[in-house]
Amino acid sequence: MKKTIFIAIMMIFTLSATTTFAAKNDLKSTTPVATENKLSTEELSQMKNRVEEIRTMDKSEMTSSEKRELRKESKGIKENVRKSGEVIYISGGTLLLIILIIVLI
Repeated sequence: MKKTIFIAIMMIFTLSATTTFAAKNDLKSTTPVATENKLSTEELSQMKNRVEEIRTMDKSEMTSSEKRELRKESKGIKENVRKSGEVIYISGGTLLLIILIIVLI
């Protein structure tokens, strides 16, 4: 039992180390940037209304460049909304390690 737990923990550490070494050696990418990107409820409602407006448009008579601009605008709005939300991302190795620790306790 101890041997399998040891092997599992070693695999987690070795597999998660590859993502660490894959990062760029650029100092600018490792420097944290403190930006506050919170959107107010009014801004969120305006963006939501604009997305709904784009969805209900009649796009059959538009040129391909106009359609492309609308797609870019809606993607930009979605990106802004996604950035404003607080989300915690957990990698697979970290999740496995957390589960292992919970099981061992």
